[in-house]
Amino acid sequence: MLTGSRSLRVLTLMCALALLAVDAPSSVGRELVRARAVDIGSLQPPIVWKKIPFGAKRKRQMAAYSKRHYGKRSYVLADPKVIVEHYTDGTSFDSTWNYFAANVRHLGEMPGVCSHFVIDTDGTIYQLVNLSIRCRHTVGLNDSAIGIEMVGTSDAEILHRKPQLRSALRLTLWLVARFGIEIRNVIGHAESLMSPYHHELYASWRCQTHSDWLHPDMQIFRRKLHRMARASDVPVGPKPAWVNPNC
Repeated sequence: MLTGSRSLRVLTLMCALALLAVDAPSSVGRELVRARAVDIGSLQPPIVWKKIPFGAKRKRQMAAYSKRHYGKRSYVLADPKVIVEHYTDGTSFDSTWNYFAANVRHLGEMPGVCSHFVIDTDGTIYQLVNLSIRCRHTVGLNDSAIGIEMVGTSDAEILHRKPQLRSALRLTLWLVARFGIEIRNVIGHAESLMSPYHHELYASWRCQTHSDWLHPDMQIFRRKLHRMARASDVPVGPKPAWVNPNC
């Protein structure tokens, strides 16, 4: 216990430090203040709902998948930390929607694959699944990631398709602001193994990924996203912290 003049000096110092913390917030504190000041609703782009069937059976399948691959039985996406960008490797929204809705076995397991959003070539954003539900779109990240698909057959095609790319950037920025996701955790499917959130219990699947949205193309995407974030006063956050997957 502190007594006498020493106690008074310590108390005075503590008060001074508290006032300093308020008057001169850290860079993290300034970022949080700015984030609270952003009108998230104003960032939301137009979204067309076209839900795929995701009833009780598919939720049970997703929960069982999560138990096998992540160690915990749940179909709920409670606190997303990552946004994964994909392209469909096809030329139409309808074919993608039909495939996701069919809930067909993939890599020998159920449920079938899906993503939360699909962006058509004209820039129309479709939402297929509630953001509180896990979609099976990226091995090792389905328990922590929102999936965005873009209709197309290559990164370059989409990077040069202005309406679609702008919609992808606007949707991504809104999700970043809404969930407090750091822009460094906006990744391409091909970058999934380098994410610090990647974890996979199946040894044979641990290095499994895809070639959509390669690292150089995602660097372009993230630079554009940074510019849009600064213009909208959305915090950009720290630089990426990539992980060596040893694959």
